[in-house]
Amino acid sequence: MRNNLIPKLHVNSPYELDLEVLKKNSIKGVIIDIDNTLVPWSEKYADQRVVDLVDKLLDAGFKLCILSNGTKNRVSEFNKDLKLPAVHNAAKPSRAAFKKALKLLGTEPRCTAVIGDQIFTDILGGNRLGLFTVLVVPMSSKEFIWTRFVRQIEKLILKKYKHLINKLD
Repeated sequence: MRNNLIPKLHVNSPYELDLEVLKKNSIKGVIIDIDNTLVPWSEKYADQRVVDLVDKLLDAGFKLCILSNGTKNRVSEFNKDLKLPAVHNAAKPSRAAFKKALKLLGTEPRCTAVIGDQIFTDILGGNRLGLFTVLVVPMSSKEFIWTRFVRQIEKLILKKYKHLINKLD
């Protein structure tokens, strides 16, 4: 049985993700986090890089959904121009949040990827439902105090299981 804390893939950034890897794994839908995944934690709006990535994913035929533990206001403001389906106050790694995102996408877990920067929210939640999990390096070190503590545990997990994780450098 696969360890639920281990991502299927580890990349530096969602902007460097090879979409062919997703296609080869029969991925049709992508669930993506906001904070420290698409933009630094303190950034309120989707910048041009985010818009370009969203366009690239949509043009490649992927369905997209934002899944964030952020508030309704936070997610709505970020998503204002993107107009993607979105789940806020997700309480990741809650299965319910991921199931809601899957319903919005209209995809099955085996055909859906989740991209995020945290093992104990994005990766654990996605793996519990059988999604293709992609861990990205956090964009910023500015985070909640609790998250900074959890990052230390994540480093130990990544070091211990690095031989099990596919890397795209």
